[in-house]
Amino acid sequence: MPTHTPFDSTATYIATDELKTAVNAALTLGRPLLVKGEPGTGKTQLAEEVAESLGRPLLRWHVKSTTKAQMGLYEYDAVSRLRDSQLGDSRVNEIANYIVQGVLWQAFASPSPCVVLIDEIDKADIEFPNDLLLELDRMEFFVHETQTHIRAQHRPLVIITSNNEKELPDAFLRRCFFHYIRFPDADTLSRIVDVHHPNVKKELLAEALKLFFEVRETPGLKKKPSTSELIDWLKLLLAEDIPIEKLRAHDDASLLPTLHGALLKNEQDVHLFERLMFMHKRQNR
Repeated sequence: MPTHTPFDSTATYIATDELKTAVNAALTLGRPLLVKGEPGTGKTQLAEEVAESLGRPLLRWHVKSTTKAQMGLYEYDAVSRLRDSQLGDSRVNEIANYIVQGVLWQAFASPSPCVVLIDEIDKADIEFPNDLLLELDRMEFFVHETQTHIRAQHRPLVIITSNNEKELPDAFLRRCFFHYIRFPDADTLSRIVDVHHPNVKKELLAEALKLFFEVRETPGLKKKPSTSELIDWLKLLLAEDIPIEKLRAHDDASLLPTLHGALLKNEQDVHLFERLMFMHKRQNR
């Protein structure tokens, strides 16, 4: 039996049974949860919802191309110490005054278990994951400047997201529980939409989903529209009070869906969709 509170869907997040199992498995094993999936499928939001569901504080570490693993542990602010020494500040005598705690140190020092989000780990250098192997495995690290050993008071749940921009090292993958968020089917999308737009008419939703999947399944698209873009598109349809007839009129009056800028995000995909729809309509005449 698990000793932790199991994760479940929240009022603002629909989690599949497979995703719930993955989160709870990571909690049971005490291992990081590595989550992959298309952009816009809710990977980052997952950490927020898990923290809310479990009643834990959330610490975020958004990774960039310039991010180094050391930044998640701590940084030594030598510039501030030099400036203070020039000003005669007595704080310079204590090096600990210039050690800045990173997200992982904050998580290790937390008096209660927390959730740590390491977002888009694949943006960083290939050595970034390897440089965190020991710290994430043993939940401890050493501060050389102060000769201090930092150990986690409570093992945090670490959720790591990746957009598959680069391969992650095998040694890192072995230490994670992995889950790939598949794109939702129509029924799951309807449940997700209901969370964000509970008053949308079923007939309008059905027509919008039909058109959305038509766009998404267009062969050769550079960027397929995601769940978040569907939510934005529906918000616009409702705000503009677009009648269902106008969505259906797409078949006759226009090659592009109404407010298509919420779904198609580059000119190549717009031209591709127009061209394929034009060819399709000519064949059906």
